[in-house]
Amino acid sequence: MTTPESGFGAELEPFAGITSFMRLPVTRDLTGVDVAVVGVPYDGGTSYRSGARLGPRRIREASVMLWGYNNALAVKPLDVLKVVDYGDVNVIPPSITESMANIEARADAVLAAGATVLALGGDHSISLPLMRAHARKFGPLGVVHFDAHPDTWHREFDEQPYSHGTSFRRAIEEKIIDPSRYVQMGLRGPTPEAMDWQWARERGVRAITMDDVVELGLPAVVRTMREALRGPIYVSLDIDAADPAFAPGTGTPEVGGFTSREMLQLVRGLRGVELVGCDVVEVSPPYDHGDITSILAANLAFELLSLMAVRRRGGLEGNGEPRGFSMRAG
Repeated sequence: MTTPESGFGAELEPFAGITSFMRLPVTRDLTGVDVAVVGVPYDGGTSYRSGARLGPRRIREASVMLWGYNNALAVKPLDVLKVVDYGDVNVIPPSITESMANIEARADAVLAAGATVLALGGDHSISLPLMRAHARKFGPLGVVHFDAHPDTWHREFDEQPYSHGTSFRRAIEEKIIDPSRYVQMGLRGPTPEAMDWQWARERGVRAITMDDVVELGLPAVVRTMREALRGPIYVSLDIDAADPAFAPGTGTPEVGGFTSREMLQLVRGLRGVELVGCDVVEVSPPYDHGDITSILAANLAFELLSLMAVRRRGGLEGNGEPRGFSMRAG
């Protein structure tokens, strides 16, 4: 465990220490490591506002306010897990295919060492190579995908197969994802065609729109989300699932999304699932105001880390709901 005297760790004052994620040591030595925080500073797959390549750095800077103890989940993850900041993947800005190959190779290396990947993006194109690596180890993945958009379009740029809007279509086509264990959470906004949300649904994907959230209420949404979650689960969290009032610093903002509080509750609702890997993507600091998007992203990454710690500790109680949140409520 780190101490303030070590110069590292969440126990330091926010103004002190080196701004790795939670002021953790930066190392490629994964001996005995449980979780590796991996930066993926790539945004060549964006279709509107770029800038997500700066996301990992700013999320790390915002993480200085993560003091270490998660009151809602009653866990101090750094006391349960050995976590390091693995640094960044070497990406090639002009080449999405070369960048994806590098991302996949780094994820393979982390997984081969027995550590779990917590990736900080970068745009949503980075999720495809990350999921490829995870599926190689765990088999077809169940996925919880927080996003305003389905990211199951066939093409965004002429005949180019890869962008931040095609990752999950490619993953289904490559049989990386088990559609019956895949949940899209937070869909909303206009689309080019009426059928743009249908492709995934026709293959068994469970899509929960923001209209569904309003009609059902958050507790019922969490229950619905969990119904599909069995086996190894990968969580991909696009920050634009949050309303731009709470996360303006993103590439493709859509009005009518989740509040920050709702995002925290939804992630905490995953307590007890077999979380084998995750990413937080689409934070674009040039469009952020007062770092509120980066602060939210850092906190959501902390919640994901806390879920891993709760499961490792064996602290699942009852139906797995966090303190102060009842999934039985109407």
